Amino acid sequence: MKLPIALPAGLIAVALAAAPSAYANESSAFLAGKAPAVAAAASAHPAQWPTTLPMPRGERPEGIVIKGSTAYVTSFADGTIYRFDLRTGERKVLTPATGVGSIGIMLDGKGRLFVAGGYGGDVRVIDSRSGNLLATYQLAKDTSTAVNDFAVLDGAIYVTDSLSPNLYKLPLGQHGELPEQSQVRTIPLEGMPYKGDGDQGWNANGITPTPDGKALLVIQTNTGTLFRVDPATGRATPVDVHGADMSWGDGMRLEGRTLYVVRNTPNKLSVLHLNKAGTEGRLAHEVTDPRFDTPTTVARHGNTLYLTNAHFYSADPANTDYAITAIPDPA
Repeated sequence: MKLPIALPAGLIAVALAAAPSAYANESSAFLAGKAPAVAAAASAHPAQWPTTLPMPRGERPEGIVIKGSTAYVTSFADGTIYRFDLRTGERKVLTPATGVGSIGIMLDGKGRLFVAGGYGGDVRVIDSRSGNLLATYQLAKDTSTAVNDFAVLDGAIYVTDSLSPNLYKLPLGQHGELPEQSQVRTIPLEGMPYKGDGDQGWNANGITPTPDGKALLVIQTNTGTLFRVDPATGRATPVDVHGADMSWGDGMRLEGRTLYVVRNTPNKLSVLHLNKAGTEGRLAHEVTDPRFDTPTTVARHGNTLYLTNAHFYSADPANTDYAITAIPDPA
């Protein structure tokens, strides 16, 4: 869902496989003012690849991660993990349903998928080639939990919980070895008051390192506030986005100083240019597409971005047709 910046030895996160050209045109200048909304054309690169990837009926997509021409997608309906060929749109089941919806997903350089277990309060680690379960970590033990999204910083994986005001830390070994359950830490969030019930009760969501790799950025969905979080203390401080609308921010992706924020209910992708410390940002682009229906996160292949559409307000989720949408990168 994002490209972590500071990675441990032996662990190269490849949450999104970006072509070098995607970084060459990034502006390091700190832009002033707001940019007008941009309507995204429904085209992908290469042009012959499908621009809409259908999910099975009733299988709501939530998280997506891409390596090469392969995408891995989580189902919030039942926890199934799907593997897509982006060239053809062909999909296969990598791991079958668990009965509990999965949310965020991250892929490391060892071919391991980390899957956030949502209401189950856990993280699963899966071999991306075989689908075999490698490890399971129980992060939360009560029912008020929605383990959501991942970031890697200084040799550890940090995980958000949208219903409980905590971050979870999974410290990795020197060469990326998985930790023991006893090594998992809970870090209470301070300065980010949790609030709301039901649909209004989703708090900390997308997470990524700051551009300088010294802290974390976390979007609070129901308040539309982007926070900079000290990973040692859990202290959260609002980022100055100069009035940019970040309401209903969900998944995020960082490339250099460019931050992509998927905003689900507004059906928009907002692109910010940040300063190095991640304390300040300005809106550079705001993208809409007629195919967006509460998108939740974003992944990259070359110059194309792929967004999962969750159709949050479907009257009959089990009989809804869900899909992943491909758009050109506006940045």
